Amino acid sequence: MPETTGLSLDSVSVLLVWTAIAVYALAFIAYAVDLARRGAVAVDAQVPQRELVGAGRAGIIPSMTAQETKADAALNAPIGQRQRLVWARIGTSLTVLGFLFHLSGDVTRGIAAGRVPWSNMYEFALTGTLLIVAVYLGVLFRYDLRFLGTFITGLVVVLLGGATLAFYVEIVPLMDPLKSVWLVIHVFVASLATALFALAFGLSVLQLMQARRERRITAAAEVEAEAASAAGPTRPEAPGDASAAPGGGVGTAPPKSGPRFLGTLPGADALESLAYRFAILGFIFWTFTLIAGSIWANDAWGRYWGFDTKEVWTFVVWVLYAGYIHARATRGWRGSRSAWLSIIGFTAVMFNFTIVNMFFKGLHAYSGLS
Repeated sequence: MPETTGLSLDSVSVLLVWTAIAVYALAFIAYAVDLARRGAVAVDAQVPQRELVGAGRAGIIPSMTAQETKADAALNAPIGQRQRLVWARIGTSLTVLGFLFHLSGDVTRGIAAGRVPWSNMYEFALTGTLLIVAVYLGVLFRYDLRFLGTFITGLVVVLLGGATLAFYVEIVPLMDPLKSVWLVIHVFVASLATALFALAFGLSVLQLMQARRERRITAAAEVEAEAASAAGPTRPEAPGDASAAPGGGVGTAPPKSGPRFLGTLPGADALESLAYRFAILGFIFWTFTLIAGSIWANDAWGRYWGFDTKEVWTFVVWVLYAGYIHARATRGWRGSRSAWLSIIGFTAVMFNFTIVNMFFKGLHAYSGLS
């Protein structure tokens, strides 16, 4: 009888990775349901708050402020005192399970290769997305960022799934320049910086959405307040009488201001401040990445800097985040301009990982793709 061979370690790794992707997709759905339920809660809570502050749409502003103050406090709440959001807890539990499968797939790939699993594009994506999830889960011990779970799990499903389909390569021996301790240090730190930039990116996107919502609500309230002032005093409102309020009274729907779940999230300022903190941490690690890469280049090629495409784009990313941090700290760039700088910075990181590795020739030709 012919001998039957079992799955190789690399095949087991791929199976574990696809299992992790499937679990992350389920976590994405659970987090999406949580956001939908948050939106329903935000709408239900708006009517009684408006009734307390008075008739008319001008009452939306105190309501909005109260909701955001509560959301800002919830952001820093200890784990034991956080809201018991069932679907968010399900999403987090599934994310932890997916992370365990993901970690097993990453470790198995490393054991099969006999080295650290980040020497080509597939392995870098495998480890990089693992660190994104790890940083997100670690941050949950300090901040209640479960509202970011949809973005994180969705991003990981897209990046990890795309990398497994498009970038997967068989295990091959390392090229001579990669046989260095700097492979362990330089690439891992770059992956960690990317994970922190990803969290800052997600928070900046939510910041833009929240800021847009706040501007629309404020503008609508100002218009209604001016209309009510021009109309003069109104008769006292009877219980249940919606006609006494300008614009339809207590029963009037709030102005359209974006997704409803935003009403349960922290304000734009709080989101911006948190994104800034993650960007600073990521920038510190990226600075080390740039320095370590120069030292490694000198060991491998006999020069610290040679204007290779990969080197240039790594420096471009550094300049973008340095400009973001400097502009916000010294020039007072707050709000949308700050958020767009964060988004552009992460876009440059993704461009550096994908387009530069795939289409630009240079000494850093270690994608593993033929």
